[in-house]
Amino acid sequence: MATSRTDEIAAGLAETRERIATAAKAAGRPAEDVQLVVVTKFFPASDVRILAGLGVTDVGENRHQEASAKAAECADLGLRWHYIGGLQSNKAAAVAAYADVVESVDRASLLPRLSRGAGERGQILDVLLQVSLDPPGREGRAGADPGDVRDLAAAVVETDGLRLRGLMAVAPLGEDPEPAFVRLARIREDFLVEYPEATVLSAGMSGDLEQAIAHGATHVRVGSAVLGQRPTVK
Repeated sequence: MATSRTDEIAAGLAETRERIATAAKAAGRPAEDVQLVVVTKFFPASDVRILAGLGVTDVGENRHQEASAKAAECADLGLRWHYIGGLQSNKAAAVAAYADVVESVDRASLLPRLSRGAGERGQILDVLLQVSLDPPGREGRAGADPGDVRDLAAAVVETDGLRLRGLMAVAPLGEDPEPAFVRLARIREDFLVEYPEATVLSAGMSGDLEQAIAHGATHVRVGSAVLGQRPTVK
């Protein structure tokens, strides 16, 4: 008998949750310490509905147009929408109109627009600062320089409608993620001295969630391990 889409997603979800629990245990942490954010980029709203039915509460998107449409279509599900993609200044207010968390704040120029979008919605927007773990000058480098994080955090705290929740990072592509997550743990340690309530650390994806959890990740962003290979986008 053919496997249904619900069965496929349930299997991927169960396996991912088991990986999270095993990694947390190895790090001496309870599994509940780590929140799974399922990245639904390129997957249809029907998959989001299946995920909600299987107990998923947090979903991530990184393309504004797709995210906006999907959030509207699934508004009845009561999910927390995480925007995790690179953010263009001219889209920031629109993203804040549906996202509950913006994980990719990497420069202060985004803040007034995020504040405006959150204000129009009448909600406080949770913000994570994206820290770059790539060497300076690398092409395609995303995230703020670690040395700029303190000033960026101060700017968030001073902006109406935004709540500083913590840090986000992506391990450098094509490299062992371990050294990058060791650096991230040190950056976070210093950051928490100044901002002790900003405890979220979003790090780790399908391929490296174990290493991220070992170094303190509180949220992991997983797409393909739960949902399978991404559909080809036309």
